[in-house]
Amino acid sequence: MLGIILGLIVLMALAYLGWSIIWVAPIAAGVVALTGGLDLLDAYKDTYMGGFVDFAKAWFPVFMLGAIFGKLMENTGMAKSVAVALTKIIGTKRAILGVLVSAAVLTYGGVSLFVVVFAVFPLALTLFREANISRRLIPATVALGAFTFTMTAVPGTPQIQNLIPMDYFKTDPMAAPIMGIIGTIVMAGGGYFYLSWREKKLTNNGEIFTEPKDKNMTDEEGNTPNFFLSLLPLISVLVTLNVFKWDIVLALLTGIVLIMLLNLHKFKSFVKAINGGAVGSVTAIINTSAAVGFGTVVKVVPGFDKLTEMLMGIKGNPLISEAVAVNILAGATGSASGGMGIALEALGSKYYDIAMNSAISPEAFHRIASLSSGGLDALPHNGAVLTLLTITGLSHKDSYKDIFVVAVLIPVISVAVAIVFASIGIF
Repeated sequence: MLGIILGLIVLMALAYLGWSIIWVAPIAAGVVALTGGLDLLDAYKDTYMGGFVDFAKAWFPVFMLGAIFGKLMENTGMAKSVAVALTKIIGTKRAILGVLVSAAVLTYGGVSLFVVVFAVFPLALTLFREANISRRLIPATVALGAFTFTMTAVPGTPQIQNLIPMDYFKTDPMAAPIMGIIGTIVMAGGGYFYLSWREKKLTNNGEIFTEPKDKNMTDEEGNTPNFFLSLLPLISVLVTLNVFKWDIVLALLTGIVLIMLLNLHKFKSFVKAINGGAVGSVTAIINTSAAVGFGTVVKVVPGFDKLTEMLMGIKGNPLISEAVAVNILAGATGSASGGMGIALEALGSKYYDIAMNSAISPEAFHRIASLSSGGLDALPHNGAVLTLLTITGLSHKDSYKDIFVVAVLIPVISVAVAIVFASIGIF
């Protein structure tokens, strides 16, 4: 048990220092294996790599096609077209709402979080300049739209954080829709209320828009595809996944083919976009697989029974212990999908058995796992947070407090609210 805790500390500490989880996870797993009495080489070559390979085998097509879909949306200008149109509709007076909605629509349509950051930031800069709002709120606004409710809560979202629980609980992307909608209201409503309050407070204190030091951070609108045509690939992914109940691989392929058909005149850029998406997906799947491999080692050491007993012994609703496990591991790895992968690989079957023998639906366990993955994952060492701050040219000191409120604190509150509804039979 002590070895598992020590392994988690090693994983969290090294990840926080910015070291890649690709080689940090095997080291942390080695700590767990060594203190658990396992043969170190066998634990790495068989147990760790077994969990690593199994996850990669199951999810690599989704990671790769999702990244290619997002890259094609970006390179063809379709992602920008959607964002530009939505921000114009909402208007500059509601700059925060415009950026939030743009990021949310793209994410819910299947575009990866990292692509959304690149697509939305130039528009955010323009809107915040015209509304004279401090730039320090841009990262939190983008994070609220892309890293929270559309990633984990909105029923049917094609983001990986909503898909991973399906294998463990035999559910679909629409699992526990009422809980998902409640989580969405808490995160989107609470986050927008907070950012609006912060905007007024900063403005009253005399803190307004200042130009970034990097003069290349401008929004050159250029020629973008038609807004309605640009929406079609996003809609096609959602409809084929949730209405026709197609596999996510087929849903993403449909979106990819549609993007290319609607942009045949840009065919010369397709290979570059597909290559970029495919290459980028490799790092993402390896990062998550590395975290899952750590969870596989944890699962086989003797101390795991104690850990399970401790988590299952948390008083009250078993959804609480699931939420605690996923949140802690997501925080330790700095990854929503990685932390959830570890937790469900180790405990998913036990929670499914509980669901089968209690009044709590497997759908509720699915939704709580998904919601919980989007809480402590956004701690300062999270890769998406680091990318967001780098792209916006701001520091943790400038903007992380606001990111923490909208992407960590409020999502954790949403989990608690969802559990309350599940406890009275509302899924």
